[in-house]
Amino acid sequence: MRLGLTRKERGLGKHDAPLKIQFQKGYECFKYGKLRNPYGSDTMLYREWERGFNTAYYDNLHRGKDGLRKRSKSFYEKKVRKHGL
Repeated sequence: MRLGLTRKERGLGKHDAPLKIQFQKGYECFKYGKLRNPYGSDTMLYREWERGFNTAYYDNLHRGKDGLRKRSKSFYEKKVRKHGL
């Protein structure tokens, strides 16, 4: 009993990995500040990595000021006095 088609029958080559892996790598790279895409620029792997990276960017952008740690007014007053402003 056969469960599924082979890679060749599905039209996949040896470099066609599950694309969710590249997406997740791109997402993680944004979180850790790794800006260089490790894949060749004319491949689907490259585009999926970019898509993950861009998704992480926009997720972070939507956090906005609500996601930032709030500081007290006195913290900023000390900074102003220290710099003589």
